[in-house]
Amino acid sequence: MGLLQAVLLGVIEGLTEFLPVSSTGHLTIVEKLLGLRVDDPGVTAFTAIIQVGAIIAVIIYFRRDIVRIIAAWVRGLANRDHRSDPDYRLAWYVIIGTVPIGIIGLLARHLITGALRSLWVVVAALVLWSIVMFIAERVGRKKRTEEQLTLADAIVIGLMQCIALVPGVSRSGATISAGLFRGLNRVAATRFSFFLAIPALIAAGGFEAATSAKDISSTVGWGPTAVATVISFVVAYASIAWLLRIVAKHPISVFIAYRIVLAALVAGLLLAGLITAQ
Repeated sequence: MGLLQAVLLGVIEGLTEFLPVSSTGHLTIVEKLLGLRVDDPGVTAFTAIIQVGAIIAVIIYFRRDIVRIIAAWVRGLANRDHRSDPDYRLAWYVIIGTVPIGIIGLLARHLITGALRSLWVVVAALVLWSIVMFIAERVGRKKRTEEQLTLADAIVIGLMQCIALVPGVSRSGATISAGLFRGLNRVAATRFSFFLAIPALIAAGGFEAATSAKDISSTVGWGPTAVATVISFVVAYASIAWLLRIVAKHPISVFIAYRIVLAALVAGLLLAGLITAQ
């Protein structure tokens, strides 16, 4: 992989990681257009690792919230008098909500990095999850705040996050939709989606870096991987505030038209034989 390709993929990751348009789907499409084998272990590991850059952006952007939540959790563990603090409960909700994707991600790893890395899967997921996003916006009451999160919310949203392992669904699209179905307002659903992303994507990137180091070295290269990770951090940091402003004033369904157009474009390229599915 050349450095210009790495920069392009880093920009795409940073722009799309937290938008409900599927960063993995976009990376799969662009990697294929660049002539890369999307089912190659090194390319798959690269896709997971550069997400860490975007997550570091989240950690820095929400650093005050994260420090406050962790402090509340530690106080609650040490003294039960502090366990009524909403931040103490929120910390547990993030931990509990992360468990499902950790289990499913490990059990279905070969499926995720193999058969699901097909552009036809991306096309189908872009279209089908757009329907879910539309319904979530229509039926969600959008009245409950972050302080009103419950254990049931964390479990449902955490389970829904597992569906985002399918390229084209979108992790943020899945978790925000789940939050809306549960009656959370858009900002609360989006913020919880950000917090859930931190352990999930750091674990995924770290796991791939540890287990696929040889694949990275022999295919993509660690230099381009590092460049793409840094670029994804810079771009993601800039996009977080923008997304929060968007969801505060607009429904997530504003992204549906883009998802459908992208799916139609990729399907057209596949049917014309200009690109192959894997």
